[in-house]
Amino acid sequence: MSLDPATRERIQSLLSAHRVVLFMKGNRQQPMCGFSAAATNTLNELLPDYHTVNVLEDPEIREGIKIYGEWPTIPQLYVDGELVGGSDIIRQMYTSGELHTLFGAAAPDRTPPEITITDKAAEMIRQGTASATGVAIHLEIGPDYSAGFQLAPAGDHDIVAESNGLTIHFDPASAQRAKGIVIDWVSTVQGEGLSLKFPGAQEIKSLTVQELQQRLAAGDLTLIDVRPASGRAQAAPLAQARVLEDEGYDALAALPKDTPIAFICHHGMSSRGVAERFAAHGFSQVFNVEGGMDAWAAEIDSGVPRY
Repeated sequence: MSLDPATRERIQSLLSAHRVVLFMKGNRQQPMCGFSAAATNTLNELLPDYHTVNVLEDPEIREGIKIYGEWPTIPQLYVDGELVGGSDIIRQMYTSGELHTLFGAAAPDRTPPEITITDKAAEMIRQGTASATGVAIHLEIGPDYSAGFQLAPAGDHDIVAESNGLTIHFDPASAQRAKGIVIDWVSTVQGEGLSLKFPGAQEIKSLTVQELQQRLAAGDLTLIDVRPASGRAQAAPLAQARVLEDEGYDALAALPKDTPIAFICHHGMSSRGVAERFAAHGFSQVFNVEGGMDAWAAEIDSGVPRY
C-alpha cells in the first residue's frame, strides 16, 4: 500500500521539527492505551520534553505512520527521523541502557535494591506462582509509586533482588524506587492482597463511613474518589469529593503534604492502593474509607445506589 504524498509530507515535517517524536494514542499527560502509557512512562524517566502525536485525533496519520515506517502498531518512537520501535522495544532499550546512550543520559544504576518480603507475603507469592514455569516475578514501580507484579520471562538486563527465598526482577527505575520496600500480605474485610510499604511512608489509617461523615461535616478532610467513570456513573461521587480521574494524580499529589486526605472507591480495596502511593509521596495523614461507596450507601445514605 502506498502512502499519500500529502500525509508523507506531514509526517516528514513532524520528524524534521522535533528530534524525538512519539506517535501514540492520547498524549503524554493522558495516554489512551496501555502500550502508549508504557512508552510514555519509560520516556518520562529520561526526557524532560519530547513531542507526541495523538493518532486518535488524526486518522490519516494513524494509518499513514504504519505505512511510512513499515511498522503495524501504535505507539511508534522516532529519534532523529529514524524509527526506533514500539513500547516493547522502548522498554528493552531502557532496561539495557541503550536508550540512555541514545539520549546522552548517564548509564542506569544497576545496584540491586534491598527489599523485605514478609513470611506471609512469601507464602502467598509461592502459592500463586507454583504452576508458573519459565517465567520470573517482575515488579514495576512507576514515578507515582503505582506498583504492579507480573510473571514474564527474565531479561538479560534485569536488576534482581532476593528476599525470603524469592527473586524479584526490576527495571532500572523501579529498582531505585524499590530501595528499602517491605512487601507484605494484608487482609481486610474487603479482601486480601499484596501491599508495598515504602521507607518513611506513614501508615494508612482506616476511616469508617460514619467517621468520614463527621470529618466532611467538619470540613477538615480532603476526600478523593478513585473510582473509574463507569462506577461514578452508577453512583455519583459525594458532593465534597474530588475525582482522581478528572484532576489527575500529579495535581492532587501537589497538595501540601500535611493535608488530611482520604480515598474512597467501590468497596475499599483500590482506594487503599492509591492511598499507599500518596503515603509513599510523603503525605502524613492518609486515610482509606473502609467499605467504600457501598458502605456509605448501606449505612449513611440509602439514596445512593448500590451496584
